[in-house]
Parts: sequence; C-alpha cells; structure tokens
Amino acid sequence: MVYSQPMRDDPPSTREEDNLLGQSASSYLRSARHQPVQWHPWGEEAFARAQAEDKPVLLDIGAVWCHWCHVMDRESYEDAELAALINRLFIPVKVDRDERPDVDSRYQAAVSAISGQGGWPLTAFLTPDGRPYFGGTYFPREDRYGRPGFGRVLSTMAQVWQERRDEALESAASVMNAIEHNEAFSGRGGELSLGLVDKLAASALKQFDRRNGGFGSQPKFPHPSALDLLLEIAANPDASRGSEPAAEAFTITLEKMARGGFYDQLAGGFHRYSVDERWIVPHFEKMLYDNTELLRNYVHGFQTFAREDFEQTAREIAAWLDATMTDRERGGFYASQDADINLDDDGDYFTWTLAEARAALEPAEFDAAVRHWNLRELGDMHHNPAKNVLHVPHTLEQTSAKTGQPVETLMSLLGSARAKLLAARSRRPTPFIDRTLYTGWNAMAVTAYLETARVLRLNAAKEFALLTLDRLLENAWDGGETLVHVIAYGDDAHAPAKRIAGNLDDYAFTVHACIDGWIASGNLKFYAAAVKIADAMIARFYDRAAGAFFDMQAAKDGEIPLGALAARRKPLQDSPTPAGNPTAASALLRLEPLNGRTEYREIAEDTLESFTGIVEHFGLYAGGYGLALERLLLDPMQVVVLGTGPLADQLESTAVAKFAVNKTVIRIARDQLIAGNIPEALAETLLSAPVPAGAEACALVCRGRTCMPPVTDVEGLMEAMA
Repeated sequence: MVYSQPMRDDPPSTREEDNLLGQSASSYLRSARHQPVQWHPWGEEAFARAQAEDKPVLLDIGAVWCHWCHVMDRESYEDAELAALINRLFIPVKVDRDERPDVDSRYQAAVSAISGQGGWPLTAFLTPDGRPYFGGTYFPREDRYGRPGFGRVLSTMAQVWQERRDEALESAASVMNAIEHNEAFSGRGGELSLGLVDKLAASALKQFDRRNGGFGSQPKFPHPSALDLLLEIAANPDASRGSEPAAEAFTITLEKMARGGFYDQLAGGFHRYSVDERWIVPHFEKMLYDNTELLRNYVHGFQTFAREDFEQTAREIAAWLDATMTDRERGGFYASQDADINLDDDGDYFTWTLAEARAALEPAEFDAAVRHWNLRELGDMHHNPAKNVLHVPHTLEQTSAKTGQPVETLMSLLGSARAKLLAARSRRPTPFIDRTLYTGWNAMAVTAYLETARVLRLNAAKEFALLTLDRLLENAWDGGETLVHVIAYGDDAHAPAKRIAGNLDDYAFTVHACIDGWIASGNLKFYAAAVKIADAMIARFYDRAAGAFFDMQAAKDGEIPLGALAARRKPLQDSPTPAGNPTAASALLRLEPLNGRTEYREIAEDTLESFTGIVEHFGLYAGGYGLALERLLLDPMQVVVLGTGPLADQLESTAVAKFAVNKTVIRIARDQLIAGNIPEALAETLLSAPVPAGAEACALVCRGRTCMPPVTDVEGLMEAMA
C-alpha cells in the first residue's frame, strides 16, 4: 500500500532482492516492489517462465484503495517464510484491477464460479498457461474467520498441481467453460418494450428499503444507474408505470445517503459503500466513479424536484472533487482516495472522538456538532469504540424544535464547526490519493461536470471539464481508432513502453463525453471526435454476427491471448460502473439524431435486443440497460435554443428543467448556424425552421423526426415540451 506515512522504512529501490514490480507505472504494483515475493507483472514473461519451469501461477489481483488487499500483503506477502514457499512452488503474478479491468473481470468470474463469491483481494491458482483451477479472495496467514490459513492453501494447491494434475486440468477446463458461458451474456427471445423497463424498475423497487433508503440490507452499495432509471419513471406522468413508488425510492435514498456516514459530512463526497443498512459506517475509500455518478443523481434530482438539499449535496461533491481529486493545472480527475493511513487504523482520518471534537471547537459549536452529527462517548467503530462516524440522524428543523434554537443559529454554528473540524482534520496524515487518470473514469467525470455546470450554473466546472476532455483526447487518443486505457499515471510515474489498450467502457464513455463537450462549448472538434471514436468502437468491439459489443478487441491473427483473456465478454451488468453495452448503445442513440446515420440506431437496437431474454434477471444491476432502452423506445426530444442574451438563458433553463434520458438541450448562437459549425442532420433541421423575424432568441422543439414551430417565450416552450 502506498501510504503518506510509511508503515516501515522503505529500502532503496535498487536492492538486488527487489522483485519485478519496481518499474511498474501502477501505484499499487510499485507499493509491492520490496516484498520478498518475486512478483511478476501480468505479461508473456511470467507465463513463459511458468511453462518452462512447469509451475502453477499464483495470481493476486487488488487495488491501491483496497483495505483487505493490504492486510493480506502485510500478513502473507511480506512474511519471509511464506514468500519463500511461494517463490519455490509458484510463479507469482500481481495485477492492479483498476489498470487491468479486462484481467480482473475474467478472473472474478472464475473465482465466483469456484467459490460462489468474488472481490478483492482476488487470489487464484492458475495452470502455467493461465487457466484457473482454484481461487478465493482474502486468505488469513493462519486458520481463522472460518477460512484456511494461506500457507496450508499454498501447499495444497501446489500438491494438487504436482500429484493430481488431471483434477486441476479438469477443474480449469470447467471454470473456463463457466467464464465463457457467464461472461458472453447473450439471450435474445424477448421483446424490446417499455414493459421490460418497468420490470427492471419493479425488481429494484422490491429491494427498496423504505426505512433507510437504498436497496437490500447490509452491506449497502449505491446504484446510480438504477436510481436514474427510477427517476426517469418518476418524472413520467404515466401513473401506470409506478411513478409515485419510483419517486419515493429515489428521493428517500438520496436523502438517507447524504445524511449518513457513507457521505463525508465535512468535506463532501461519498465513500465506497456502507457496511450497515443505515448508511452510517462506510468502507472509507472514495472512488472517482462513485462520486461522478452520484453527483449526476443529485443534479438530476434537483432538476426534477427543485430540492435545495439535492443541490447542496451536488455542490459539495463537486467542491470535494475540485479540492482533492483533480489536476487543476492540466485537467484530469484522480482515480481514488484510500481509506486508511496504515493497517492499524480504520478510517481514523475521517472519524472523531468527543475529545477530538471538543478540542477543535468552541462550546456552542461543540454542542451543535454533538446534536447534529450524533457524537457520543461510545461511537461507531469496532477497532476504537470512542470513534464516531459523523452522520445526521435528524433534520435541522427537528433539532431546532427539540433544542429551541432557531434553524439560522444552528446553521451558523454548524458552518463554523465544519470549518474548524476540517482544519483540524487537514493536520492529520492524509490517506493516499491514486493520481492515475483513467480514460473511462475521466470521461464519466467530464459528463458529470458538464451536466452539473449547466444545471447549477457553475462555469468553472464547465471550463475544467473541457480542459480535462482536451487532455484526454490529446494524451489517450491517436486521432483515429486507438484509445488507450490510461491518460497518465500519477506520482510522476512513466507510462509503460506498451500502453494498455482501451476497452469498450473507455470508448463508450468517451463518446458521451465528446457529445457533452460539443453541447457545452459549441466546438465542433468534440463532435467530430465523438463520431470517429464511435466508429472505432464499432470496428473494434461490435459483434456483427451475433450482435452486441465485446469488452475488448479480438486477438489478432496468430496471437494467443494470455490465460482467461481468451474468454469473450459482452458486459451487461452495472457493477460498479454502468455496463459497457448499454453505455455504447446510448452513445450511438445520442449521435444518430445529430448526423442522421441510421446504422447507429440499428446497432444500438440490435445490441439491446441481444439481451432481451436474460436482462430481466439482472434487475437492480441493469439500470443502465433500462435507461438505454428508454432512450431507444421513446422519441428523442431535441430542444434547440437559438440566440444569445437573457431570453435565450431563460429558454435554456426552462428546457433543462426536469430530467429525461431522451431529452437533449442544445444552445446554438446565430453565428454558429450561419457558419455551419454544427452537425449535419441538426443543421438541416435548423436551416429549414422558420425562425421568427426580429426575435432575440427562440426555441425549437423536435420529437423524433417532427419539429414544432419555433417559440419565443417560456410559456410557449413549456407547452411545446409537454
């Protein structure tokens, strides 16, 4: 683990006994370079050596933000005796799951098939050619937690390979078949209909926790795509679609998440998940993708319900990202912030004892903080019961009624208390931030920031998003078919000689970001990039024979993929980010009305049709699919605001209000239209529209292929949109 305060003195990196990870660009891999295990990075060399020495491969997949990965590192991989056993019996390979999602997804499927669960650290035992024959997640050093000790597991798995090889090979073949079956998701046979969307929403609503918000019980994860799907239905006036239950699930979940310890009550931003059903005690790492997608949820919620608390949470998430997770000078969003400073703490940076809070605050501030954030002598953390996770059990109005203090007084006291607690927290050792810039995650952030900038009128967010998009296109794209997975590595690490190819997610999210970049800026270069990258996405990943998109490009002629990379995947399930296939389909459906290329719509429809027979079973985890299907089946609504000035601003604000997945609001200046600096199909529509003579600004509402006459006032626009 890379800590701001090292757990031990790091020896010089030139030590003869260092393993092969010292030259890795990944922060996670470099953090293991001094371990006595002779780690190899994922690659041909490791598997060639395994085959030459007839040894099985020990595969460890983890991440720099993963607490239990670091526990296993300290207990097992930094233990000289165990390392010697590993080095003698195995070829050890370590993988960063953020850097290599293609490797991780396949071995996660393998371990799930073997043990019934996946997760990190992922520990797998592979044949020398990379096929898994056994695996699990965290193994303790000695027998405990109902799990066998790692030393015993290592000896047994080596023995299986040496003495019961037929069993190992049979198991490996069976697991590879399971990966192929489970990961190639395809199941035509149903009908593309809004009824299928409603079934997905109903499945999510069945798991809705009305008391605490969210879905299911503990542990509780956010499900941003499912939440947006429920909001999409909630905003639909058709009561037969269950709009009221959907609205309730959406609003209660957003309320409860923002009031819980799952949300950082001081700095803003969400942790990765809650270990309890009430959103109080989180796993404290913060991920970029969770926060960008939840930012969109709160922005969309504010759009639809005009709730100030949703707006406030959205502004706080963006402020935390600005302050902590961004390269302000060059553009770019960092990948993650760790949970802990070292393995002996559990979120100590984020939690408070009463004594710590009292030392930082004036008495009146302390009293307000105790009531509002539920600070107690006996707190929430098992490792240190005096530690409290700040959360808000009661609203300010409820606290005001109970204490007799006016809401305004409480707000003032809490504002000064928050500032002082943040200042005190800033003096603590700060958890490590992985400054790697991943292409897909940065594209997601660009989209989130541009939506936030438009709805909340945050011009600085717009400018930073466009700066980031410029950097992405300059550093991760060759201007043609090639997009790589990493824009830049953090901590001044040098990019590897062979850059990691972009996957379906990278391409699909980047297409969305480029469309959003064009809408926000009017710069046609972003639209042109969206078209080129979409065409490359189709060429590289689309299965023209069977439909839908693979997550990675097929091997070239004569090239044999390493290990489980031979398995082809067509990702459908949102976990943890929106799935690649519905994201790609949505991107094509957004482009088609702009350029009139019907092939885009046909490919999107074929992609969604590929899963009609099975998607219903994914329920809560198919929110992205449901949104893409809404976009396909509902006529796209384009609202084009033509002109500048206060009236154009009013028309744009009116058009943006209320979230709808099939609605696109485009602001066009008259000189753009005259210069032809807009996409071809849109230009054809606008040039044929009878723009009112002498109007300062007007709005044109088009549904499908039909456009209504331009309107020049807010009331007319609202009527046209309705």
